[in-house]
Amino acid sequence: MNNTAIALSVPVATPRIRGRERLDRAGAALWRVVARDERVIGHLRRVEHPLGERFRAERLHLATGRFREVGEFWSPDEAVASLRV
Repeated sequence: MNNTAIALSVPVATPRIRGRERLDRAGAALWRVVARDERVIGHLRRVEHPLGERFRAERLHLATGRFREVGEFWSPDEAVASLRV
């Protein structure tokens, strides 16, 4: 196992968000975004960037069964807000 594989397998702390949603861990740097009514509205993924960490909002596309990127943001609050309908 190389250093990159080790770094990807170590869980990072769950970001704090100020919205009405909550984050449930789904991977080392991946969280399910859950609305107050318990619906999963998307995923929040932490990604490395040369200028620091970014947060990618992803939404499930039911027709293909794949997640599609909504966008990358500097704060987890902005990323979660982009998933609200």
